[in-house]
Amino acid sequence: MQDRERIYSESVALHEAHRGKLAVRSKIPVHNRHDLSLCYTPGVAEVSRRVAADPALAYAYTLKRNTIAVISDGSAVLGLGDIGGYGAIPVMEGKAVLFKEFADIDAFPICFASKEGDLVEQIKNIAPVFGGINLEDIAAPRCFAIEEALQDIGIPVMHDDQHGTAVVVLAALINACRVTGKAFEELSIVISGAGAAGNAIARILKCLGIHGTTCTTVRDIRICDRKGILFRGRDDLLAHPHKYILAHETNAQNRQGTIADALVDADVFIGVSAPGLVTAGMVRTMAPDPVVLALANPVPEIMPEEAHAGGAAVVCTGRSDYPNQVNNVLGFPGIFRGALDAGAQRITESMKLAAAHALAGYVKKPTRTHILPNVLDKDVTRTVAEAVRREAVACGCARFGG
Repeated sequence: MQDRERIYSESVALHEAHRGKLAVRSKIPVHNRHDLSLCYTPGVAEVSRRVAADPALAYAYTLKRNTIAVISDGSAVLGLGDIGGYGAIPVMEGKAVLFKEFADIDAFPICFASKEGDLVEQIKNIAPVFGGINLEDIAAPRCFAIEEALQDIGIPVMHDDQHGTAVVVLAALINACRVTGKAFEELSIVISGAGAAGNAIARILKCLGIHGTTCTTVRDIRICDRKGILFRGRDDLLAHPHKYILAHETNAQNRQGTIADALVDADVFIGVSAPGLVTAGMVRTMAPDPVVLALANPVPEIMPEEAHAGGAAVVCTGRSDYPNQVNNVLGFPGIFRGALDAGAQRITESMKLAAAHALAGYVKKPTRTHILPNVLDKDVTRTVAEAVRREAVACGCARFGG
């Protein structure tokens, strides 16, 4: 607790000293009248005429090809919940810093003050200047509808809380299977949390909505929310369409009960929910050599020491002070870098799968305490980006790099 309070204090001081974390810097000098004539009037008029006649030239003549918007309505910020657009600014600034540091992408935070307006139309209206849109910290189920409605705007749009998390979790499970000897397609998995992250993880692990032969599905998934296991016939699910669909696409045995009931004989626990929900005793009821990904932050669903005491073979958290940190920075910078390099018109399911397999493959010899790369290893971003770029070209959604 003292370490956390110290970090809080230092972070406040840093933000105050720098007045935030981002700045706009010119790529060109403006030292004389000629420089001014080239970067602004009269010279810029010809550039504008050409882009107006052929909008595709924006990729050649403007910042569009390497710039994304980090967009939030502040409704589900980190572990803070609905703190609004102003509260979201420091987090979205931080996300923009990570894009620049890890992928050399220029990103800018755009935080909306109101959740009442048509966010989809507002995003569409600012899209021309950006090469991609990163949706961030938007609460479920609104985030699902917003992301889906933006898939036809001609640039990649991804809600990182959903798909960035799902990509890194998939990579972790691929390597956990390499370590434990479990067969991926035979995994029985329990997910705690049926919001944005839980929904996306379930969908990528069950190949829901993914066509073709590139996706391998696990045997079964049981998903728990605050009321227990999602099952067909649970009378409150009609009010939550995404949960209703998940209940019909998962839980093959239609098991009912609590999270403790769900965990019996499970191979894997994935927590994207709340602290302290799982005990060592629950882990002992799981299948031999269980894998525990307790990702609630800063306090996970079960602490690693307790998970190991219950017999867990591999334990991951979202924290940097334990091995096997599951952190979205392993995924989103490379995914967007690859999409921008390809001029992708969208981020497809196959591009996400390519990212996950590239991330898993980066760790040549995984062990129980090393199934994912170090989050500060920037070569990871380059590896993921190249895999995503190649897949964008292969699937026919790239403007460049054929």
